[in-house]
Amino acid sequence: MAGKIPREFIEDIVARSDIVDVIDSRVRLKKAGRNYQACCPFHNEKTPSFSVSPEKQFYYCFGCGAKGNVITFLMEHDRLEFVEAVEELASLQGLRVPRESSSSYSEPAQNKQQLTAAYGIMQQAANFFSSQLKTHKNRDAVVAYLKGRGLSGEIVKYWGIGYAPDAWDGLMKHFDNSSTNQLLSLKLINENENKRRYDFFRHRIMFPILDRRGRVIAFGGRSIDDNGPKYLNSPETNLFKKSNELYGLYQARKENRQLDRLLVVEGYMDVVALSQFGISYAVAALGTATTNEHIQIMFKATSEVICCYDGDKAGRTAAWRALENALSSLRDGVVMRFLFLPDGEDPDTMVRKEGKENFEKRLDEALPLSQFFFNTMLERHSIASIESKAALKAEAQPLIANIKGENQRQMMMAELSKLCGEADAFKIESDKKKARNVTAQKENKFGKEKVKLSPLRHMIRLLMEDPSIASKFDKIQPRNLQSLEIPGLAFLVEFHDYCYQHPQTTTALLLEVYRDHPYGGHIFKLLEHPSDMIKDIEQEYVDCFKALLKQYLNQRLSELEVIESSTGLTDAQQQELQLLMSKKGAM
Repeated sequence: MAGKIPREFIEDIVARSDIVDVIDSRVRLKKAGRNYQACCPFHNEKTPSFSVSPEKQFYYCFGCGAKGNVITFLMEHDRLEFVEAVEELASLQGLRVPRESSSSYSEPAQNKQQLTAAYGIMQQAANFFSSQLKTHKNRDAVVAYLKGRGLSGEIVKYWGIGYAPDAWDGLMKHFDNSSTNQLLSLKLINENENKRRYDFFRHRIMFPILDRRGRVIAFGGRSIDDNGPKYLNSPETNLFKKSNELYGLYQARKENRQLDRLLVVEGYMDVVALSQFGISYAVAALGTATTNEHIQIMFKATSEVICCYDGDKAGRTAAWRALENALSSLRDGVVMRFLFLPDGEDPDTMVRKEGKENFEKRLDEALPLSQFFFNTMLERHSIASIESKAALKAEAQPLIANIKGENQRQMMMAELSKLCGEADAFKIESDKKKARNVTAQKENKFGKEKVKLSPLRHMIRLLMEDPSIASKFDKIQPRNLQSLEIPGLAFLVEFHDYCYQHPQTTTALLLEVYRDHPYGGHIFKLLEHPSDMIKDIEQEYVDCFKALLKQYLNQRLSELEVIESSTGLTDAQQQELQLLMSKKGAM
């Protein structure tokens, strides 16, 4: 059975890979001095702020802060899990991914071979449904239905739309008996209490659902004669989790190298119809509300999300639920808006009536989240009395507090203060924030505010920039300061020792070695301080250690002075005191 990927192999595959080649195959890079640059693939921008260093095998965006090594890039850009990213790199190098055998390792329910077989069966099912649309005896009626919905043959083929026959065992007969258990586990067939097995989808228009790599993982079935539920979705399986998938996202990313926005609609047919009219950025949740997971996935792909709903009560209730789910994912630089269609209309009917240009004009005029938020609050609460204002504040304030983006959160709080007659409240809080940021310094052409690093943190940042610096200065040994009471010193000692012992390592390899370390997140955070802030790496490294040494000397001198005043010093302590004072005087 498959085991854990050896750490040595992961580090080796990172060392073998050229991050410039991997990124350039997905995002066109241009040489810029020692590095390469491009418009960032993780947020919308017109001026390139995405930088790739071939020397450090590391990327960083000065605009949105995206950063990492080649594995991180594949995980974020291609939407891969860690193991999938490692496998992708290995395949590019023509290598097989080895596995450790360890009884302590908890393996997934399916190994790679089983997963490959499962994806194969799902693709065979999709091919079967597609072929039935061409060959089944009901073909003419089904094709007439699709034409009646305004779908062209070309668009039906593009989306892989098919037909599930009106039979209990149409799909089951397509597979041999050896596949029955897999069909059951993938929920393509059901089994009743009498052990009778039958097709899950029958007499339905079939929409294959693809994952982020374009693999079929589930289906949506649309009723033709309105018998049973209008839409029937695959139950969740090992391949398919509704809250993590969006119908049409794979196609949207495929059609748009740079996604300016995503439009969330309610049904498969809406997504397909919009694409037929050239609107290739629509997606749909799969039989569930738009979840926080959906929002996070979309904001990784684009900076603007527009949710489109019916204008009736049910549509506004669904929109409000989506808003609540989105708040914790709203960071500064992303936009969420809401479009409400006239009663009785949906995106499918509207785009056919108005055409692409007029429909997109509606999108451009969609309500910003903040406006929809406060409109809804004012419908629920009057502001005619202190009591009603208090009720408004009590409901709105906790919701606004969930917003991740500091600027968005503060501006929403400011608007709430105005509505409640507390316009000065935001100014007071803003003044407090300015006071807290007295030590902050303005830096670089991107206008970001950077806080000066402490000597300890700056020393780690310098080691990230050039790991070989640890071995260049033999006399600088942070472990000699271990009695110093500074948070993070133990990690600096560990990090320094690793760099000292591995002078040929790179920034990219360090990120991989410490990816799962408790301090791994802090390392990534430190890299938000770009290298152009470093003027003289060797001098700054020495100065940082001197600052830490001075702290150590001061702390130990204070300890000895306390001992001297209370119990008196031993001869050894007296000698230590004199030595420390002479060292301090020499600094």
